[in-house]
Amino acid sequence: MKTLNVDLGDRSYPIHIGAGLLGRADLIRPHIPGRQVMVVSNTTVAPLYLDRLSAALDGFDVRSVILPDGEQYKTLDTVNLIFTALLEARFNRTCTLIALGGGVVGDITGFAAASYQRGVHFIQVPTTLLSQVDSSVGGKTGVNHPLGKNMIGAFYQPRVVIADIDTLNTLPDRELAAGVAEVIKYGLINDPDFFAWLEANMDAVNAREVDALSFAIERSCADKAAVVAADEREGGVRALLNLGHTFGHAIETGLGYGAWLHGEAVGAGMVMAAHLSHELGWIGDDDLDRVERIVARGKLPNRPPRGMSKARFLELMAVDKKVLDGRLRLVLMRGLCDSVVTNEFAVAALERSLDGQIAEAIDWPSA
Repeated sequence: MKTLNVDLGDRSYPIHIGAGLLGRADLIRPHIPGRQVMVVSNTTVAPLYLDRLSAALDGFDVRSVILPDGEQYKTLDTVNLIFTALLEARFNRTCTLIALGGGVVGDITGFAAASYQRGVHFIQVPTTLLSQVDSSVGGKTGVNHPLGKNMIGAFYQPRVVIADIDTLNTLPDRELAAGVAEVIKYGLINDPDFFAWLEANMDAVNAREVDALSFAIERSCADKAAVVAADEREGGVRALLNLGHTFGHAIETGLGYGAWLHGEAVGAGMVMAAHLSHELGWIGDDDLDRVERIVARGKLPNRPPRGMSKARFLELMAVDKKVLDGRLRLVLMRGLCDSVVTNEFAVAALERSLDGQIAEAIDWPSA
């Protein structure tokens, strides 16, 4: 087991990464201050892992609420299912919510914890690669709105993150690839050594080799923990973690939540960011080719989806959270593995880049 720390003063917390952690009572019980525990999971994960987690919580008053599975259920209506379960069980302010599942479960549960009685305790037990390397760390919680992804939420940190890599054994290949997108992101932001490691080891990651997966998760979490410690509420450097996400969120919203997985949209979004960076003359042909190849080797789309127009992209990107004073900011690449948050690009350049990418749009998953 490897343990990292997210350094946030008196709200610091550990991230435990390893095999066989789900049943480790010694890792989870110290972070539950009261008796009442509500485990939130979904219809896919609960049958696999709820009993094992519950066994580690023997002696607590443990209840569970099982949500429907899918990005399309990341809504205020679903959050209300958790509130109803908490109120019916008469859970008080000392209760703890445990998110057992992927990014959707973690985001919804964290938002419920931030809101219930103005804030109760919260633990992340992520079971997908995407949630283990990204969404479970850093305290971003929330739900989607029909007009924009993750537009309703709160910054709310967990007390501990327990990432059991054994849970990845039951993850479908498409879901594993969705997590690989976020792993690639950390290399592209500002970690050239990690990016080079991924170029050399992507086949091992795809094959779920334990050592490769463990290193990818640990390095990704370490990179994210450092950024979150420096900028918890995304006032500056943390926005770099959104590389590919402005384009990707537009894809998710435009297609309808769940049509493309989040990581698939981010994969295409990172390539779209690279193309705009190339259009601006910030990266060269070889760098653009390396971005396209690593995304494709991660079994992810490296082009936008067929059926979305330039006007639709621009409309949806205009409501992104990085828009400031009416000006769109994007995470772009000044160089390979040298990303910046900037509004220093001409709209005409963005439109030319979109035209070029949309002309090569694809259907996904491919036949």
